[in-house]
Amino acid sequence: MGKLELGDPAPDFTLQGTEGTFTLSEHRGERVILLFYPGDDTTVCTKQFCAYRDAPDQIGELDATLAGISTQDRTSKDAFKAKHGLSTQLLADPDAKVSTAYGVYAKRLHVAKRTVFIVDEQGKIAHRHANFLSLSFDDLDTLRAALAKLPTIGAGPNRDNH
Repeated sequence: MGKLELGDPAPDFTLQGTEGTFTLSEHRGERVILLFYPGDDTTVCTKQFCAYRDAPDQIGELDATLAGISTQDRTSKDAFKAKHGLSTQLLADPDAKVSTAYGVYAKRLHVAKRTVFIVDEQGKIAHRHANFLSLSFDDLDTLRAALAKLPTIGAGPNRDNH
């Protein structure tokens, strides 16, 4: 599959992860930040997910569901999360079907390229940012700025409806 463009329907998927089964379409009505990353317990990936762990209040203010996705298996995800006390759910894509569907799979290396997708409340790609060299990652300020540029549609699970 080619590169997903803004406004394209986000490919639906179901993956096993550190918090059980995650199906993207079950999160319609809320924003979902998909954090594709190359590998569990690697230097930059560890910095990325520890940065999110260390800022729980800022994560809560994002008003979005975060999910990290890489091509390692569920055992690797569980070990990575436990070793570093991570708070972001991590999803296993060992056959790379989801990474391929999102156009971020590096077949030669069998890894997902570091890429952030924001899926809006209607299940469409609303934001895409790649860090293909994987030497940096989108920090919370970058994620917050990306979300702030998107129109608000309806009320998600964390939005105050009063």
